[in-house]
Amino acid sequence: MDTDLFLVIGSAVLVLALPALIGAFSESRPPRAAAILVLIGGALVALAVTQSPSGYGFDDVPQALTRVIGRFF
Repeated sequence: MDTDLFLVIGSAVLVLALPALIGAFSESRPPRAAAILVLIGGALVALAVTQSPSGYGFDDVPQALTRVIGRFF
């Protein structure tokens, strides 16, 4: 698979972890689902950064997102 795809999916999973984390803390229960999502998303982002030949900077993330979305349209 492509490192851009790993980066975009990992970033999306990390964004989805935020509502789960907030919901768990607001209901005073352990954030198990949020922790699993953070681990999966972090692993995908770390895989993308380490496997990319040139690496990724903060300004490369929007370009990677547009490249991944552009492949599907």
